[in-house]
Amino acid sequence: MRRSLVRWVFCAVALAASFSGCDRGRDATPTGTPPAGGESQSTPAAPGDDDQISHYTCSMHPSVHEAHPGKCPICGMDLVPVTRGQARSGAVRIEPARLQKIGVRFVEVTRGPLVRTVRALGRVTWDETRLVDVAPRIRGFVRDLRADSLGARVAKGETLFSLYSPELYAAEAEYLQARTSGDDALIRAARARLRLWGVADAEVAALEARGTPPEAVPLRSPVSGFVVEKDVVEGAAFEAGQRLLRIAPLDRVWVEAELYASDLAAVSVGQDATVSAPYLPGRTMNAKVGYLLPSLASGTRTARVRLELENGDLALRPEMFVDVLLRTDLGLRVLVPTSAVIFSGERRIVFVERAPGLLEPRAIETGLAGEDAIEVTRGLEPGERVVASGNFLIAAESRVQSLLEQW
Repeated sequence: MRRSLVRWVFCAVALAASFSGCDRGRDATPTGTPPAGGESQSTPAAPGDDDQISHYTCSMHPSVHEAHPGKCPICGMDLVPVTRGQARSGAVRIEPARLQKIGVRFVEVTRGPLVRTVRALGRVTWDETRLVDVAPRIRGFVRDLRADSLGARVAKGETLFSLYSPELYAAEAEYLQARTSGDDALIRAARARLRLWGVADAEVAALEARGTPPEAVPLRSPVSGFVVEKDVVEGAAFEAGQRLLRIAPLDRVWVEAELYASDLAAVSVGQDATVSAPYLPGRTMNAKVGYLLPSLASGTRTARVRLELENGDLALRPEMFVDVLLRTDLGLRVLVPTSAVIFSGERRIVFVERAPGLLEPRAIETGLAGEDAIEVTRGLEPGERVVASGNFLIAAESRVQSLLEQW
């Protein structure tokens, strides 16, 4: 059994060697001797002559490389010549019908507006410039506290609590006495004291109509909004200038977004932006860039941008996450689709259509990139046609042809 197996292997190797020898004998032709049937059909190409024929290939099957013209061994079509210059440059010749079959699409290089789009995740927060603290200018005690919980909604002019202060009571009594005396200087001094302590004109008018000072004065909300901080309870005593409540309006809010350093060049103060949220389907809100922080976060290496937008219907609440879209018009540029560019390390390659079915790789220099287009600063002119899809298949064939020429 073992002898039979060894004998079978030996016969197979010998048979393969005999076929190889036959092929070598058939392919071996003396240099300069024309093939049987006539004179030579191709002249040996001089080194460096780009117009000399390098080989013959099939338009439908670019992998076929023959030294002489004839028929394609796969489909039977006539072979077409490929010059040394085309082979060295990596140019590929493919029939338009085959280009259509493999899904190759061409686009024209254009000069048009380039729009840079920056997308970021934002967080809604209070407009800090509109926060208001309720801090009485005189010491006293809290009575009838109405804004008694965090998140309580208050309207401008609404009573927050009543303020009882012996000093204020005495000042109001002095004002009434000054009015009774008829001394204008004394009246103005007493009235100025009440104004400096924050007593509103409406309260002074009520005091004059009543004729006697009230025991407690209502303290009203200066703005409409929500109570976001509360440092007081019913009956608490406070000192002059002590913050008791903080009220935040929500009719205008901020959105703080994080941007990468590479996107900062496309963002400027006053620029328009669009804000949307997944829980507000079909709705977008207009905003403006209000401020760019001058430094980057050390942990994330991102810069914070602040957007300002109106929120009259209170659809946005602090700590919500939203999607931010910033668009910058960069003017007219030479543009090609991003899909047309092959990124190979530091090189940028496109395939240019020099003639129907003849595609040539060309190195270009690119600039800024938009959402679906990229700027070409060197290497292409408006009006040229480049491959926009299927270029990786063409790149593989171009690389094969270049390697064969070098070999």
